[in-house]
Amino acid sequence: MHVESFLKNKGVDFDVLPHRTEYTASRTAQALHVPGAHFAKTVVLKVDQQPVLAVVPANRLVSIERVREELGASIVQLAEEWELVRLFPDCELGAIPPFGSEYRLETIIDDDLAHDEAITFEANVRSRAIHMRYRDYAAIEHPYVAHIVN
Repeated sequence: MHVESFLKNKGVDFDVLPHRTEYTASRTAQALHVPGAHFAKTVVLKVDQQPVLAVVPANRLVSIERVREELGASIVQLAEEWELVRLFPDCELGAIPPFGSEYRLETIIDDDLAHDEAITFEANVRSRAIHMRYRDYAAIEHPYVAHIVN
């Protein structure tokens, strides 16, 4: 999935934010002068062996226990790097956009991000971010909203 083409096809407004390549969501947020609380990072989890996208603020950590409770799962763990390469072949490692539905995956988003007017996230390359209205994101993705950070 090429995020910019995907969003254009959906007919939503968005801004592309080119930036220097960073290796963490927090550093990308800093480079873009976006508070970490308002920059979304995507974490790939295995929930009872099924991949799920968890979308949380860049300055927070996903709570494995909260995700487990919210989804009624037995086991939740971080996906391994080799699994990311297989699941997201069109994305640079570390640049997975928060659109799990495009990969036939469930998306769960932290409620703090769901209350923001806008959402900013890494595109499928490490040198471009996307900024768009949260309501447009939610209308496209229909994520499960819950409090999933520590």
